Amino acid sequence: MSPSGVALLGYVAWTFVLIIITAVLRTTLTMRGEREANQFSPTGEDVSPFAKRLARAHANCFENLPMFAALVLLAMASGHGEVTDGLAMWALGARVAQSTIHLISTSPQAVTVRFGFYIVQLVIQIGWIRQLFFA
Repeated sequence: MSPSGVALLGYVAWTFVLIIITAVLRTTLTMRGEREANQFSPTGEDVSPFAKRLARAHANCFENLPMFAALVLLAMASGHGEVTDGLAMWALGARVAQSTIHLISTSPQAVTVRFGFYIVQLVIQIGWIRQLFFA
């Protein structure tokens, strides 16, 4: 599989990891009798600050996956996989780093670093768009 394909699969897998953590957390609370299964807020704020950050980290992955996937798949389908292959794993690494920092802290410093990793992803994708236009 090409680096772009691996990165796309990794992005999807990371999104799944975040939802699995959410499911385990909610199942544990339900099994302990601390919460009814149908009483969870989608935002996670009703459980804990961590659950709220987890819900946002997952939502952020879910919101940004279509653009990443569209660019990678377009590059691969059009025979221009080299456009995304070079930086695909860097984009995935920036996504995982952004989510991980989101889970750890919302301090001003953490938010700044998290935003930096988001900018890395955007810059990479803007570069891909530019390259694909001229490919």
